[in-house]
Amino acid sequence: MAVTGSSGTVGRALVPFLTTGGHRVIRLVRHAPAGEDEHGRSGARGDQRRWDPSAPGPDLLDGVDAVVHLAGASIAGRFTAAHKTAIRDSRIEPTRRLAETAARSGVRTFVSASAIGIYGADRGDEVLTEASARGTGFLADVVADWEAASRVDGPRVAQVRTGIVQTPAGGALRLQRPLFAAGLGGRLGSGEQWLSWIGIDDLVDVYHRALLDETLVGPVNAVAPEPVNGRVYAQTLAHVLHRPALLPTPTLGPRLLLGKEGAEEMALASQRVEPAALGSQHQFRHPTLEAALRHVLGR
Repeated sequence: MAVTGSSGTVGRALVPFLTTGGHRVIRLVRHAPAGEDEHGRSGARGDQRRWDPSAPGPDLLDGVDAVVHLAGASIAGRFTAAHKTAIRDSRIEPTRRLAETAARSGVRTFVSASAIGIYGADRGDEVLTEASARGTGFLADVVADWEAASRVDGPRVAQVRTGIVQTPAGGALRLQRPLFAAGLGGRLGSGEQWLSWIGIDDLVDVYHRALLDETLVGPVNAVAPEPVNGRVYAQTLAHVLHRPALLPTPTLGPRLLLGKEGAEEMALASQRVEPAALGSQHQFRHPTLEAALRHVLGR
């Protein structure tokens, strides 16, 4: 199988899991692949192939039966016009071109990253499943177009709508852990916003299942079964780190850092998402937030 975005937070966890499980993984990279021949051919030796997102080579996916597409610019940062363009341009057309290449190459399974941002920034207490209507806003628009770009005839296509990933290697936890460890953490804003999270190991399991389970088609919510609000999240993280959570962060902070739009769509977003497509029989390694945090933080 082939994987894009293998150097990202999810890719660094997923690729070793797949290789130790006996799968041959070809990493699609944008730099010169290790072992590339003197002619720079894309079908180079080793476990890497050069991938041009704007024009994938016709032989890029030769011999590949499944693709996991994780690549895309980070959404973290102030929502300037340039940043929003980078978020969109790194996802829509590269996904469309890669999916079309997969279809032409006879790839059987195409699994694309996606995000719960498709549900919009604030849906109140509504329980959101894969059948729920999409929301509004910049991220909802991007994710909707991103998913549409992955839909091609031929392969079985699944879109993994990822929640807030719990890992100290990246994302929100990487930023929050030092603050909480220093006793400076607390709820963000009112603390009433819903956080739909997932531990990194459970996310890897969802991708693995999406690759192998022929019944998973279309969007799949990759979130733990027990979302929490921001107040509970802060209390739980502080408890795991044996620190207080007494210093709430005013909403002004995220707005200064991310801009009004970025703060509302990321830091202050409220989405109560249920992993309905995975089914009640899906076994989560860490279904509760405390268990997940203790695992990833070694506590």
